[in-house]
Amino acid sequence: MSVVSALLNRRVARGCGRLWSGVPRPLTHIRSASVAEPGTRRSDEEQLWEAAGHPLFTRARIGSFFQEKAVLKNPFLEDALLQGYLRRHLPQEVVFSDLCAFGERVAKEVDGWGRECEVNPPRLVHFDPWGRRVDHIVTSEAWRRMKDLSAQEGLVAIGYERSFGEWSRVYQMSKLYIYCPSSGLYTCPLAMTDGAAKVIQSIGVSWPVEEAYSRLTTRQPELFWTSGQWMTERQGGSDVASGTETVAVPQTDGSYKLHGFKWFTSATDADMTLTLARVQDRMGATAPGSKGLSLFYAEVSRDEDGRLRGIEVQRLKDKLGTRQMPTAELLLDGLPAHRLSDEGRGVASIANMLTITRIHNSVSAASTMRRVLQLARDYATRRTAFGKLLKDHPLHMQTLARMEVETRGAFLLVMDVCRLLGREESGIATQLDTHLLRLLTPVVKLYTGKQAVAVVSEGLESFGGQGYIEDTGLPGLLRDAQVLSIWEGTTNVLSLDVLRCVARSSGMVLHAYFTHVKSLLAGASSVSSLAPAVKAVDGSLSELEEFVQGAATRGQSYLELAARDLAYSLARIYTGALLIDHACWKGASPSDSYAALRWCERDLCPVAAKQKRGYYDSRTPPLDAALVCDQPTEG
Repeated sequence: MSVVSALLNRRVARGCGRLWSGVPRPLTHIRSASVAEPGTRRSDEEQLWEAAGHPLFTRARIGSFFQEKAVLKNPFLEDALLQGYLRRHLPQEVVFSDLCAFGERVAKEVDGWGRECEVNPPRLVHFDPWGRRVDHIVTSEAWRRMKDLSAQEGLVAIGYERSFGEWSRVYQMSKLYIYCPSSGLYTCPLAMTDGAAKVIQSIGVSWPVEEAYSRLTTRQPELFWTSGQWMTERQGGSDVASGTETVAVPQTDGSYKLHGFKWFTSATDADMTLTLARVQDRMGATAPGSKGLSLFYAEVSRDEDGRLRGIEVQRLKDKLGTRQMPTAELLLDGLPAHRLSDEGRGVASIANMLTITRIHNSVSAASTMRRVLQLARDYATRRTAFGKLLKDHPLHMQTLARMEVETRGAFLLVMDVCRLLGREESGIATQLDTHLLRLLTPVVKLYTGKQAVAVVSEGLESFGGQGYIEDTGLPGLLRDAQVLSIWEGTTNVLSLDVLRCVARSSGMVLHAYFTHVKSLLAGASSVSSLAPAVKAVDGSLSELEEFVQGAATRGQSYLELAARDLAYSLARIYTGALLIDHACWKGASPSDSYAALRWCERDLCPVAAKQKRGYYDSRTPPLDAALVCDQPTEG
């Protein structure tokens, strides 16, 4: 008797066979949904199947190979550049101890919360079971745990306690850098909370925002508040001056009631918000433009019946990414509020908020790049393809190395802006520091936002098909990265901000930029191994100076057309100088030098190269428009 016949007879004898008109069902259909537990003894039946030539795929089996997943290890201990930067500038044992412990908690506990926030996004409950309007935004338990964690770990408070003086912001942002990719996007409300605290501090911590400031910067979870930022309306986006229709109606007690429609409100479950509105006069009129906008503070509260005071939540936004965070359309219908700025000084008053949120955005970009690289590096030690591990394929490691260079550049650029912010807040900033901070804040935000999308996309590709599978958690990194080049000003909007910054300072911000880059290069003049990088940055800096001098005679339209490439040039040259400078300190590693050399092999001054090709000539705008709007001809 054959093995197959014996197996068939065995199954029929046990009453397990099924007959179709007296014909035994084909063996290929005799499958069980169960699989033996690992380590259990194989049955005689299984051995018969193996003898029949089906050793691996019997009974709903899927083969013997299972790919190990990439493992998130302590992100602080895995980051040589972060540790090196801190050893150089903030070698405090308490800082290292705190970041190490926090990194362990992120890897072992918090990262799982972040995944839960992704899997269980917020939902809006408009009505209670009895038909009353309640507008409850229901978030996951993990999202609520993130709030307590943020207070306990001082993720906002560190920046205001200033225990480490001018380096307090670097310490705070280093901690956020470790936290961000595992935070389930909770770093977004933290950015707005930090920004609101900064605005209140700059205006003056007094009634009616004294308690709010205390709550925004506390380490006590039961007291901690987060803040929203409700600026964007249907017409607005970044153009709040012409797009804000919300009005503020004065009340007899000196407060206001806000009426309007906020089309995009991030972290809508916040405890308070800062927002812009136009004050109505006695005739109900308002002033147009930015001169008509004032800054208001409002608490988010409910009445005794559980209804929001002066707010209706119209709907939650269905977004490409950042799904973990509630973002909503709000109707403000008599929201009680207090004016914080002088009347008509709203835009000027939120400048400090934009500085903080743009820096947070840049930290998120750099940290997301670092995270996908940490995972890809670990995966390369676990995945075998074409007979060897990915780490043993030179082309694969070359690709990861290119991503590493981008990530190192982004990190140093971000941390240098944090350094400048810390110096300003500590009262020790020089005029050069102040000018650099003003110029580099939009530059770092726009450049790292674009870097993040490119690096994270490449990172997903390094996992092959698994990088495209939702339940790995990897696709969320790319979805969430896309917001970084949009939120707080798109790349083009920020490029024009750079031009405005130059104009308002009468060019002094550029003078500070050139001076500082030259000083960084001077420190590397004696390091022969870095000579090619120094030469590249120095040459590009000269090209940039030449462009700026020539463009100044060409008119505003010429500069606007070159604004994006100018911003990229500012970012690449400055980053190259930072990489060179970091490679020169006594604790630098060979990898620090290699990264600097690799960075400086690229076109560091694209604005000069494109100028030579006529990209900004007056004839190009109509040609660009014709190209974009090209239509097929009839006939």
